[in-house]
Amino acid sequence: MRWWDLQRNSNHTTIVTIEKVIDETPTVKTLVFSDSIMPNVLPGQFAMVWIPGINELPMSVMISKESGKAAFTVRKHGLASTGLFNIKVGEKIGIRGPYGNAFDIKQGKLLLVGGGTGLVPMMRLLTHVKSTDDVTVLIGAKSKDEVFFEDLANDLLQNNPHNVIISTDDGSYGEKGFVTDIVEKLVNESHFDGVYTCGPEKMMYKTVQSAHSRGIFVQASLERMMKCGVGICGSCCVGEDLACKDGTVFDGNHLSKNNEFGYSHRNKAGILENY
Repeated sequence: MRWWDLQRNSNHTTIVTIEKVIDETPTVKTLVFSDSIMPNVLPGQFAMVWIPGINELPMSVMISKESGKAAFTVRKHGLASTGLFNIKVGEKIGIRGPYGNAFDIKQGKLLLVGGGTGLVPMMRLLTHVKSTDDVTVLIGAKSKDEVFFEDLANDLLQNNPHNVIISTDDGSYGEKGFVTDIVEKLVNESHFDGVYTCGPEKMMYKTVQSAHSRGIFVQASLERMMKCGVGICGSCCVGEDLACKDGTVFDGNHLSKNNEFGYSHRNKAGILENY
């Protein structure tokens, strides 16, 4: 760690240079950069990422196998995410954080459920499990072309008893159907000491319901529109909670009492909309 990192304010933007771009799928890329803080964030924490001339986005911090490096994995969707997707090697972005809380990682038999870029905190969580943990990873995607991080998950768990299961909506790879159908089957057949999920909210909602209704400890990392990341703007509210300050990780007991989780979210204007 450099001396100026000791004085680094997490609320001040730090400029970093993109050193590598990895094409994960036709619509997903991973951007790698060097930094002294971001490689060490906890599973579930996030950063605010500034795309010069466009906007700022909340992003989970992806792991890197290279020392002193971290990454952001982005799917092109809206204006800001497409702007980040189009960043080239040598170009610069701004980062601030990390923000938010982290997953409470249990020991024993674990189930991780991820969809899309919600797999990013799941991969970081895998770097914190014990070698004795029996880990099942469920990866959901629309089709074979949109499956990523399967090899990485297997690599991270090579010293663990583990199983990586792929589910595609169209059946072009792995099991056909929704990943939540597999979750329901697994928690019905076996007891897990912890279930963790991140991805589309409907997927997380059904995963939380399946686990919580059976008394299984479960946590979800919620994705919401964020403009500040520090609890000021209120755009990321989920009922009485602020995803950026109170989360992004919430447990099943808490989420079961939240009337918005799984049903509605706020758009860029702060207006409540149904899923």
